[in-house]
Amino acid sequence: MVKQMIAIVVLSVLVVMGTLYAQQLLHALLAAHDWIAESLTQIFSGGEAGNLTRQLIALLSVPLLVGVIPAAAYWMLKRGAFPYFMEFVWATWLVQAAAIIMMYKG
Repeated sequence: MVKQMIAIVVLSVLVVMGTLYAQQLLHALLAAHDWIAESLTQIFSGGEAGNLTRQLIALLSVPLLVGVIPAAAYWMLKRGAFPYFMEFVWATWLVQAAAIIMMYKG
């Protein structure tokens, strides 16, 4: 319990100190999502099903692509599977989903 409290305090300090970098990271994440979603408009129709499919693929592809980068680097160095690949993808997905929800204008 004490270790978790110390960890959350340290991580909170790092977030406060790195807010500018975190904001740039979130902007890049959203820009990648928007680019993929816009690129898929040429493939999918403009109807309800096409928009849903396009947004779903964009939402799923960005965390997978972000997760493949450290997994590929790990594989090149260790010649083994990245041990926390899905956890990394889930964390990226949660951050991306939260950023998309916050930027939503309905």
